[in-house]
Formats: sequence, C-alpha cells, structure tokens
Amino acid sequence: MSYDRLTHPLVRENGVLRKATWEEALERAAEGFRRNVERHGPDSFAMLSCARSTNEMNYIGQKFTRVVIGTNNVDSCNRTCHAPSVAGLSAAFGSGGGTSSYQEVEDTDVIVMWGSAARNAHPIFFQHVLKGIHKGARMFAVDPRRTGTAQWADLWLGLNVGTDIPLAHAVAREIIHAGLYNQAFIERATVGFEEFKESVEPWTLTVAEEVTGVPASAIRELAHTYARADRAQLCWTLGITEHHNATDNVRALINLALLTGHVGRYGSGLSPLRGQNNVQGGGDMGAIPNRLPGFQDILDPAIRQRFEGAWGKEIQPQYGLNLTEMLEAMAEGEVTTCYLIGENPVQSEADSLACIKRLSMLDHLVVQDIFLTKTAQMADVVLPASAAWCEADGTFTNSERRVQRVRKALDPPGEARDDIWIMCELARRLGHDWHYDGAEEVWDELRAVSPQHKGMSYQRLAELQGIQWPCPSDDSLEPPYLHGRLWETDPVKRGVPAPFAVLRHSPPVDLLDEEYPLRLTTGRRLDSYNTGVQSSGFASPLRRGETIELCPEDADRLGVVAGEEVRISSRRGSVTAPVYIDPALRPGLVFMTFHFPDEVDTNALTIEATDPISGTAEFKAAAVRVEKLVKAR
Repeated sequence: MSYDRLTHPLVRENGVLRKATWEEALERAAEGFRRNVERHGPDSFAMLSCARSTNEMNYIGQKFTRVVIGTNNVDSCNRTCHAPSVAGLSAAFGSGGGTSSYQEVEDTDVIVMWGSAARNAHPIFFQHVLKGIHKGARMFAVDPRRTGTAQWADLWLGLNVGTDIPLAHAVAREIIHAGLYNQAFIERATVGFEEFKESVEPWTLTVAEEVTGVPASAIRELAHTYARADRAQLCWTLGITEHHNATDNVRALINLALLTGHVGRYGSGLSPLRGQNNVQGGGDMGAIPNRLPGFQDILDPAIRQRFEGAWGKEIQPQYGLNLTEMLEAMAEGEVTTCYLIGENPVQSEADSLACIKRLSMLDHLVVQDIFLTKTAQMADVVLPASAAWCEADGTFTNSERRVQRVRKALDPPGEARDDIWIMCELARRLGHDWHYDGAEEVWDELRAVSPQHKGMSYQRLAELQGIQWPCPSDDSLEPPYLHGRLWETDPVKRGVPAPFAVLRHSPPVDLLDEEYPLRLTTGRRLDSYNTGVQSSGFASPLRRGETIELCPEDADRLGVVAGEEVRISSRRGSVTAPVYIDPALRPGLVFMTFHFPDEVDTNALTIEATDPISGTAEFKAAAVRVEKLVKAR
C-alpha cells in the first residue's frame, strides 16, 4: 500500500485543508450542494465519475446526479479518450461497444492496429495480438511513431499526425477500384455506398502519399491484404480518438469494415481498446450525459418512464453537459458546484492552465479520491474513498464488453470509506433515504433497468468467469461478437442497415509555422499510468521520468544531447524537460507523456480544440518549439 493514501476527510478552512470528522465533511459537502442548487438550479451541478471504480459505484454516481440533484450533468473520463468511439459505433450500429472478443484477435487472419501503441498502453490485450501473430496472422501498424507495437508488425504505415481520414479514404478507394469490396454484404446490410464511393474518389494513392506521408505501395498492400482476408480485426485507441475530428476518424475506420464485410462475424470486427479498467463500464452504467444505464437514450419517453418508475423521480428530458461543456460552463458561471470522484482533470485535461482557472471559479468543489491529487488540493471538501480495486466488491467491464466480478481483499486505510456508502450518506442528507446492503443489491437494481445486463447475476458471473453483454436473460449466452444480424437474409431479423459515412479531411487545428515548427503528439509508456497518481510513487526499473523525445536529426539541428534540459513551448504555455533521443521518430515529430505532471505538466502545451460530436480534445496534435536553455554564468 502507498503511504500517501488519503486516510481521513479534509475540509477547507481559511484557505487551507485541515483534518475533519466524517460528519463534518459530509455535512459541509451536502450543504454546499444544497445551497448552490437552491440558488442556481440543479443544472448548476456537475459530476465527474470514475472509470477506475466499479460499475456499481458508477451506477450510484449517475443516479445521485439524476435523482438527488435533478440534472443529467454527469460524465466520466471516457470523454478524454473513447467518447468518439462510442459516438461513431453508435451512429453506425446503434451500440457503442467494441464488436469483438479478445479471443477473436488470436483467431483472425489480419490485425490492423491503427493509432494504437498497444504494447505499452494495453499490454494484456497485446498478448492476444502476439498469440494471433504466432498463429499466422499478419499485422499492420498505422501510427506516426514506430512504436513497440509497430516493431511487431509486418508493415508499419508511418502517417503524418492528423491524416487518418485521407489514409482510410485511400485504402477504401483502392479496395473499390481493385474490385475487392463485398458487394453482397453492402447491398444487404448497408446504406449510402454510392455517396461514400464518390466521396473517396479524389483520394488516389498518389494524392494520399503526398498528404499522409505513407508510400503508395504500403497503402495498396494494406488495402489488398485487409480486403482479401477471410477474417480481419481493426483495433484503435487514442491515436484515432484524441483529435478535433475524432468521431469522423472512427467513422472512417468503420467504413472500411462495412466495405469489406469485416464486422458481425467471428474473427472480424472493430475494437476500441479502453485505457482504464472500467471506461466501458462507466458509460454502460449511465455515467455520461446522454444515456441512462444500459446505454439507453435519455430522450426516449418510454425509457425515461421505466427509470422514473424504478427510481421514483422525474428525469430531465434533455442531454446534460459533457466534461468539456462543464468546464466551459464553469467559465461562464453556469456550473457553480462540482463533485469529482476519482478523476484528476487538473492534470489530465488539455490546456491544463485553463482547466485550473475554471475549477478555481467554482463556489463549491468536492473531491472523492484515494490520493490528494492536484485536483483534490483545490477542493472545499475531500472525501477519502476505498476506490482501490482490492478494497471493493463489485464488477468491472473491459474492452470486449466482458463484465467480471471483483471481491474485497483488504480494508481501506484509516478512515477511508466505501464510495457507495459515501454517496448514500450524502443522499440521505439531501432528503433521499438510500440503503444498499452491499454491491450486489446495487447490481441487481441495475439489472432490473438495463436489458443488456439482465441475465448477469453475481452467481452467473462467478460461474462463467465473466459474461459479455448483451445478456438479456438468466439462461442466455450470446455470441462473443456483436451485429451478427447484419448477415441475416431475412430483412426483419437484419434490422436497421449500417450507414456509410461521407467524411472530409480536416487537418490539425494547431498549425505549424516558423515559430512553432514541431508537431507534439502525446501518449503512454508501459511502466506508468495516466497522470501518475497511482503509479509514480513506486520504484520501476523502466521509469526514466518525463522527457521530450526527439529524433537524432532534430536533436542535431537544435544542438542538444540526450539528458539535456530544453524548453518546450506552445501557444498556450511552456515547460522544461530533459531530452531523450529516439531514432524511431521521424523529423518534425516529438513525443511526450502525461504521466509525470509533478515534474512536467505536458498538458500545459496541448490544445483544447474539441471534437464537436464527442467533446474530446486534440491531445495528439499540438504545435511546439523546442529551445536549448541558456545556462546562467
């Protein structure tokens, strides 16, 4: 156990956080919520729920927001990473989950890792990839950097940052012109093919090579191999989703699957890989502003009526604010109180200096966490939780939609309490007499209102070692892949066809020029996790701290050597970091992580430009300059 864990509640007095009793802290938190809602209305409240905590905690968190407060302003960290995946998959198929299981990656013929450094960011999933390669699958890596993942690939397509749509369009055009598209599947299961075909026509291999930087021969090889394969998996992560046009990026990859029929069958599918252990579950539980638990649309009157009957409270018939919109509303004085559970936006959000300014404008900030994060240090009330995975009973949902049980092994340290207990105590102080006899009672309430979880009792989850949704009954066990209906010959069983998307290329918002000539892209390393709150306090033989990674050519041009401190500046801020020289980088591209914000606040550099559909920021494409520091004499 880390000795930095929060062990007792804290309240702010005379500008300083001091130790408090649970009674004082809960009263202070609840009174702040009550006061602001009475003054400004329920929509002045916002909650950010935790994608590392259990499904049960996320269910109670969104219920607290909608029932106790009366607003849909609830979101989770999937806004920072995979909200575009949910939006894109939902638009195409009506469901926001990945379509395939991990086992299918082992049993496929072609694996395309697009914008995914899975060896570092998703090491468990990458073991399945390696097993697939060992069985004979070919792998393609599409990434601006020649990552550790790309080193295992048959072919690396090193594209320019922000040119994913042109590359996908060129692959699609080549498949169409070579006559390799699945005409029968397209005619039976999709709509909009002719418009899509016309939209990709300008993206010849020659034009695409000029824009993306990927050789025409490599684009052709990817197109032919993917289209000719009997089974193919297309996987992506933040290299696709952390852009200002991220949902369009996701739709561009979905187009390729629709074009070839690589979806809805065993071994063929589309897989967004989730970065935290319960990102999928947070959304499934309704900890997002536009969906109720079970990913049910909040605008549907019949769905709202079912939840209102179960919860005894009217639900607002409108979408709430997502994380990006919450921060904007704080700046406008429209959101005045915030309840943050297990998230650290001060260090995880793009343009972190702007985020700090907006949080500081709140009348009331309550943070519930296991560490005193930089965000918690700004709070009026800090509530110590038992959010660590070994301290709670409940379930998690991984990237393949598999719900798995976790069981309490340790008691939380000091006076830290279970998240559900904390929220029930707050609810009671706000006039709602909530009592849950453990996590299973919460889960059973969720199963009663979410058809896709109905057949997942704790007993079945334990017996089967996890179940993938959908699981609509106590005796059902669906195929491991989604959307098999698209292959049905009966149009009634086939249901709504999947639409192709007509998309336009939109280059990164933060333009390169003489003052900011280098493209900064960000990501993860193997040994560290997120903003370092849970990993930086432990020794690791792999850890070297934060660095700015440069290719040898750029290092020579700048006159810097490995280990030398340099200043990195964007149009938003500046930081200093030591140089790490990486021969795998191409000239003009630099790389940093966001794991070590106490040393280097990388997100002071990133741009807040967001995808209008999902609200996800463009972490992957900032314009920067790197300067040699002048030493004082």
